[in-house]
Amino acid sequence: MEDRAIELETFLAETCAALHLDLYDVELRSATLVVTVDRPGGLDLDAVADVARVLSAALDEREEIAPATHYELEVSSPGLERRLRKQQHYQAAIGAEIALRLVSGASGQRRFEATLLNADERGIEFRANGAERRVGYGDIERAHTIFDWKAALASSRESAAHPDDGDEQVGDPIVGDVEMTKEQA
Repeated sequence: MEDRAIELETFLAETCAALHLDLYDVELRSATLVVTVDRPGGLDLDAVADVARVLSAALDEREEIAPATHYELEVSSPGLERRLRKQQHYQAAIGAEIALRLVSGASGQRRFEATLLNADERGIEFRANGAERRVGYGDIERAHTIFDWKAALASSRESAAHPDDGDEQVGDPIVGDVEMTKEQA
């Protein structure tokens, strides 16, 4: 089963790469195959819909690696507050503010808002409440980055109040989560 999951993830990553997208995560939740994709600069709804169609067709062609039972394909962007599940997710978020919940049975405090300091093959280091702490990946129940809405709005207001001489700002400085696209597989 593990080999099939690795083969599926590799196939999805290659398919996304052909579309100039990065496969951020893949997870089978109940009867839903959740595929999270990203690219520098973010995604718009059209890009998410396009990749959903391509992945659906590609999975239809490679039924041997698709989930064995009926499933729905859900494609989305990781959003501003990105879920952290893999070592590379944590490594990409070093220096960021994160929300972290440890598994029950973990000693001491279980919930933290912290600064992520380091991530390696064994776990992460973070600073919370002025103290540094190290935990293994197996001790983490759930984690995600924290987007600072106040700072983003202040920055947006500052940019609007003092536009650069002749420089045009393209697009909205705050890009929200792209709606998920579901297709029957």
